[in-house]
Amino acid sequence: MNTPLTLSKPGTLVHARGREWVVLPGSEEDILTVRPVGGVDDEVTCILRYVEPVESARFTHPTKNDIGDFSSGFLLREAARLSTRAASGPFRSFGRIAVEPRPYQMVPLMMALRLDPVRLLIADDIGIGKTIEACVIARELLDRGEIKRLTVLCPPHLAEQWKRELYEKFHIDAELVLSSTINRLERDLSVGVSVFDRHNFTIVSTDFIKTRRRVDDFVLKCPELVIVDEAHRCTLSGGNNRGKQQRYDLLKKLAEEKSRHLLLVTATPHSGNENAFRSLLGLLDQRFSDLPIDLDKEEREGIRRNLARHLIQRRRADIRHYLETDTSFPERRDKEVKYEFSEEYKRLFYDVLKFVRGYVSEKDSSQRRRRVRYWSALALLRCISSSPAAAVTTLRNRAAVEEVPEDEVDEVGRRTVLDQGEDDEVILDFSPGSDSEEERVNIRPKLLAFARSAEQLSDNADNKIQTTVKELRHLIKDGFKTIVFCRFIDTAQYVTEKLRKAFSENVRVESVTGLLPPSEREARIDALVSEPGDYILVCTDCLSEGINLQEHFNAVYHYDLAWNPTRHEQREGRVDRFGQSNPEVRVATCYGTDNPVDGVILDVLIRKHKKIKSDLGVAVAVPGSSEQIIETLFEGALLREMAGISSRQLSLDFFEEIEPKKKLIHDEWENARDREKASRSRFAQKTLNPELVCAELENVRSAIGCNKDIRRFFFTALKRAGVPLTSKPESVEIHLNKETPRSLRQSIGYDEPFSGRFDIPLGQQEVYLGRTSPVIEGLASWVLDQALDPVANQLGIASRCGVVSTSSVISRTILLVVRFRYHINDTVGKTDKAILCEEIVPLACDGPSDNPDWMELQESEKLLSVHPEKNLTQTAINQQIELTLSDIPKYECALELIARRRSEIQLEIHSRVRGKSTQAQRGLRIEPVLPADILGIYVLLPRLN
Repeated sequence: MNTPLTLSKPGTLVHARGREWVVLPGSEEDILTVRPVGGVDDEVTCILRYVEPVESARFTHPTKNDIGDFSSGFLLREAARLSTRAASGPFRSFGRIAVEPRPYQMVPLMMALRLDPVRLLIADDIGIGKTIEACVIARELLDRGEIKRLTVLCPPHLAEQWKRELYEKFHIDAELVLSSTINRLERDLSVGVSVFDRHNFTIVSTDFIKTRRRVDDFVLKCPELVIVDEAHRCTLSGGNNRGKQQRYDLLKKLAEEKSRHLLLVTATPHSGNENAFRSLLGLLDQRFSDLPIDLDKEEREGIRRNLARHLIQRRRADIRHYLETDTSFPERRDKEVKYEFSEEYKRLFYDVLKFVRGYVSEKDSSQRRRRVRYWSALALLRCISSSPAAAVTTLRNRAAVEEVPEDEVDEVGRRTVLDQGEDDEVILDFSPGSDSEEERVNIRPKLLAFARSAEQLSDNADNKIQTTVKELRHLIKDGFKTIVFCRFIDTAQYVTEKLRKAFSENVRVESVTGLLPPSEREARIDALVSEPGDYILVCTDCLSEGINLQEHFNAVYHYDLAWNPTRHEQREGRVDRFGQSNPEVRVATCYGTDNPVDGVILDVLIRKHKKIKSDLGVAVAVPGSSEQIIETLFEGALLREMAGISSRQLSLDFFEEIEPKKKLIHDEWENARDREKASRSRFAQKTLNPELVCAELENVRSAIGCNKDIRRFFFTALKRAGVPLTSKPESVEIHLNKETPRSLRQSIGYDEPFSGRFDIPLGQQEVYLGRTSPVIEGLASWVLDQALDPVANQLGIASRCGVVSTSSVISRTILLVVRFRYHINDTVGKTDKAILCEEIVPLACDGPSDNPDWMELQESEKLLSVHPEKNLTQTAINQQIELTLSDIPKYECALELIARRRSEIQLEIHSRVRGKSTQAQRGLRIEPVLPADILGIYVLLPRLN
């Protein structure tokens, strides 16, 4: 008789409630956590032993009532393999995620598993899939029992996307902790209980939690794993950026807990500021804060290797053909769209330019007033270059810097007039204003006169919008869905109005700006793309980060030049990224040929940025910061009063002022490019042999199957069930009807026809058909139930026995479909963790049953797919099956030796992935659960002429 302790051991088979169950980890003597044999995660339940009788059980052997055709072996194996979530192999998580990671996305996971604790900087290029890489690591640590809680720190506008990614692809339901949600979350908490006590999985606004009121509670209750998105916003870069300092202080406190796992995620780890980069590395290991400058010296090899264990940084070119697997990124076609001012607009622009040069050059004013004038002038030039609407708002409104203290004038000016630095949480897209209370009497009439002139500009006078309409017509004709990026809300609204008028009802046009909260931005985009037909999205830079739009858009139009080239890169990265289904992405940059402001930005910043990226394969940040560069470029040019000269002379004068500074900036940028090139070579990821990655990838695919296996199983099972299917290149139509077995419809959760796709992203109204899809889980469970219950298997979908005549064998061969179960005993901290895993393996042998000659696994795998080449009589089939069934006890004895050998292989695989030094400290042990389960047994007879 089994003791309670024996029955509570993970992997034990028990009988209760009229069926067999597998005992899962976490079971205790009195309460068993169990899953039905062949069941899925949704069927996991608990059994109270003192309420319900529980008996030890053995998996039943196939019988002569289970005879069917030989092809059942493939379906049975795939159904069992797709039903298990605790698959064997080196990784625990791959059976629980709704994506199949690309080979290159496995590298950060394998690096992470060799670190204890995990401290990793994932710095891959924009659009490669850093979020998936970080989430895979999180899911793996959860499924290994190494963590129970996690949090993601990110800007608030990225929170919804993180929540969606974690839930849809990794089945992690995280709570949003934002300024807008905290009151609801804290409403029912007891005294002394934190939000982070109540919720194991959280997504937290970095700026919300860094405040003095919140930070101490968070540090005290912080989960074991922290993922930091946009980690470059949390560095020490010098200067007086209080917000950035607070973020860094928060992460530093979190990193002081030596056992905490920390994943830093950013596409721009090195912004040209060496101290900022080292402060980021110091969060991984304090020793990295003081790295020597001369890392290239031979004696620094040990430091470089140690740092390479914690840092992964790859370009698209590095991973496009990694392990001979093509990762498709779209080809990008860039175009510069030129326009000239109309005479009316040119007159207004240069009148304003002359005015602001005289305005800022006045000497009889305080330092504070001079700085207010400078930012007001720059705001005017930028807004009048953007649109008449932005110009009018700026001319009529109070300057954003007007009412702030003197020591904050420049900081507020940079944030409202320039493009925010990479450390700013919230993107400001309102028109900044230019009016000054101090000088209202002197300049107010002039500003209002300019505003009236801007208001009176006719549509025909705005060549920028006219040129844009023509360019968008070409893009629509070529089949492209375009995002139009504007700098200011007023401009976005103006462009939206003009485009709707130009395209009438033929093209839907919608706008998204910072006036909308993040959730409403996504809802508006969803509404725009939900209907068939052509559409255009007009937006500000509130969409330049976070929301990935590659599923519905494939072109970017820069209506306004960003004064920060990184912002251009971020805009384009919304559509030019992994997952873009269109083979080509188009990028159009609009600028005025006779606008000196546009000319300077384009020539000095945008073109240089693109050239360096083209040469190096990755973007290199402007040395220092874009804000400093802009001030260097424009301040001198604006401070010279040049009244009484023509607009042409004024424009040339502008460029003459810029030229020496331009050369200096470009020289510094070239040096930064060379440093970045050396850095990438120095820290290139060479600690993981690609052959090792390839081997573990094959282990994963063998354990859980890949998309190709899922697709084949899906089509085979439904066709055998008589369900009509219409296959398309990327999707499938499933035509359920009244003839479809009711049990099948219940299992997959659909009664009516539907469309499915085996890969993400999904089209409109399409159902995901990946491994963790309820449809695939339900279908696999249904096929397995049909096979294991002869009474239910009236359709003959899958059977546990079969006989085939084939030329693939030269002697009588037995093919077994076997389920091996293992206990993985691991030590986490001071606690032993027992994890159950399973593998479904085809094993073929010939020779006598008491001493079988087992074939290699690959040979056995091939035999699952053989086809009958000769008809056999039912009598012959029955004889072969009866003879084979009588030998099952002998095969069981042989399988015990195989189970022990395979558990040793599993231990070797796990040790190889985790690294010997780490694994030796943890005391990993893997033991088989015996006896192994024989799911199916099939006979292959050589074809005789």
